[in-house]
Order: sequence, then C-alpha cells, then structure tokens
Amino acid sequence: MINHISNEIERYFELKDTPESSRESYRRRVLAFLKFLQAQNKDSENITSRDVQDYILYLKQEKSLAPGTINNYISSIRFYCIHVLGQDWERNKIPRMKRKTKLPIVPPREDIMVMLSAIKNLKHKSFLLLMYGSGLRVSEVAKLRIGDICSKTMRVRVEDAKHGTTRYTILSKAALTTLRDYFRVFLAGTNHRSPEDWLFPGQDVQNHINVKTIKNTIIKVRDRLGLDSRISAHTLRHCFATHALENGVKPAVIQQLLGHRNASTTAVYLHLTSKSMMGIESPLDAYIGDPE
Repeated sequence: MINHISNEIERYFELKDTPESSRESYRRRVLAFLKFLQAQNKDSENITSRDVQDYILYLKQEKSLAPGTINNYISSIRFYCIHVLGQDWERNKIPRMKRKTKLPIVPPREDIMVMLSAIKNLKHKSFLLLMYGSGLRVSEVAKLRIGDICSKTMRVRVEDAKHGTTRYTILSKAALTTLRDYFRVFLAGTNHRSPEDWLFPGQDVQNHINVKTIKNTIIKVRDRLGLDSRISAHTLRHCFATHALENGVKPAVIQQLLGHRNASTTAVYLHLTSKSMMGIESPLDAYIGDPE
C-alpha cells in the first residue's frame, strides 16, 4: 500500500515538476502521517478530518513540535488528500496553528568577521564567505556549479532555488579572491574544472557537498570562539540582509538578491538593523539629561 501511495505522489510531482527539495519534505511528512494511521488501524485512503486533527494533536502534545513545523505537516497532508486521494479538505475543521513571531539572531559584524577570519580551510572559508557576501541559503551554496560564479559581472547565479526559482545575487570581491585561491589549490590540477561541475564537490565529486558539512563548519568555529550558541549557518544570510540595509541598500533590492517572493519577508530585517534606532533618544535620558 505504501509503495502504491509513494508512486502516486511521485507521479504528481513529475507532472508539476516539483523541485527535489520540496518533494523530499512532502514525501517524508506524508509517509510519517500514513505510519501514524497504520498504528491506529485506520484507512490511509479514506481520511477524515478527525484523523488529521488527531495527528496534529499528536505532533503538538507528544512530539512537542513548533507551530511552524506542524503547519508544514498540515500542508503535506492537505496535498496528499486533495491531489493524491481526490478528497475534499475541510479547512474550517483543520485550522493552521498560530506562529509566534521570532526575529532571527543577528550578531555584531565584528563577531561575523572574527568567525570568518578564524577559518583556515580554503574550501570552508570560500562557502561561508559566499553565504555572507551574497546572502545565500545553505542549500544554495552547496549546489553552486563552477559556471555560476561570474567574475566579469560580479554576480552569482542561483539556479533551482526555493520555490523552483532562479535568480542572480552579488559576488563579493573578498569572496572572489578566496574562491580563486581555493580553485587554484583544490581544483586547478584536476579534471573537475568544467562550468557544469560542482563548485564544492563532496567526497564523491559527482555529488555536491553535504549541507550538514556546511552547517557543522559554522557550529564548530562558533563554539571554538565561544560566540552566541544561537548562531547558525543561516545566520550569515540574515546578517547579509541586515548589514546591507545598514549600508543603505533599499529593501526592494535586498528582496531580489535574497529571492523573497513577498516584500513582507524582507521587511522583517528592518526590525533588526541598528541603524533604524540610531539617533533616537530615550525619554529617560531626555528628562534626566546626560550623566556627568
């Protein structure tokens, strides 16, 4: 039964040409839901709103998942019910959970530069400089090909990004200098030089570097330097946006560089920039005056 369902899911993905990253997420969550139904001895091809409600409560109360993660499960189950089973979806009986607004962590620029300077491995330094200097997601920098870097136009091509889009973002001069050193040391003497080859190959050069390798790199250097434990690889992307705003780049331009579909997503960074609060005097200081 599971194999039949998996085949139907893959068939729909192929018809829609869904990006692989989205396929993996939907596939994993649908199969987790179906295993839950099997454990409850319930029919996986005749799903009721009550079944979905029970699963949501299970994810919330027993698995202690965050509202945003549970909403992702709801989206996957909704996809399965509508597009695979052809069932109606009773939206009023299956509400999405309210998400708490959490602002991302943006450490001081000095901390970012300390981290980047502390990395001696040219490969690691190259992909982290690209993430901070170009605002790339972890998955995006992992899937870069050699031909995606253009030193003539100082642009980085980001193909098949989130939502199946392709965009261009800026290329940092500092990142380019380190990339050239990396290319000369690691790739120049090999057959791995075609524009279609991975910029950062994994242990098997036919595959790109694993995203976990990139994430673990920033965690190791962060912990070694005793910096904020909330800093992650994705923090570099947040810092790119916030620091670009502080440098006077318009939000609409940053939205294009980051590949955000909605301006409201980019607008979050307006709350993070220290420049937005510069020059504002506290009412306490205005009343008391400067301390002597």
